[in-house]
Amino acid sequence: MTELKPSKSAIKREYLALQQLGEELITLRQSEIDSLPLDEDLREAIMEARQIKARGALRRQKQYIGKLMRNIDPEPLKQELAKLRR
Repeated sequence: MTELKPSKSAIKREYLALQQLGEELITLRQSEIDSLPLDEDLREAIMEARQIKARGALRRQKQYIGKLMRNIDPEPLKQELAKLRR
């Protein structure tokens, strides 16, 4: 049997979803960010993005956050964000 690998479009949709999740993290208050289970690189990237004002630089930083999020399991973060929204 041959196993079907995901299409390029499916992979891109997955990566964009992770980037959007990262964008949500940027909008959180500091106390909320501190309560999340984030690795140090991702936490630093989020803190840096919160300080960036230039549009192009912020876009690149959001892409970087999305790239970092590929290396973690996003489910715990999604669950924690759902708790914070309530």
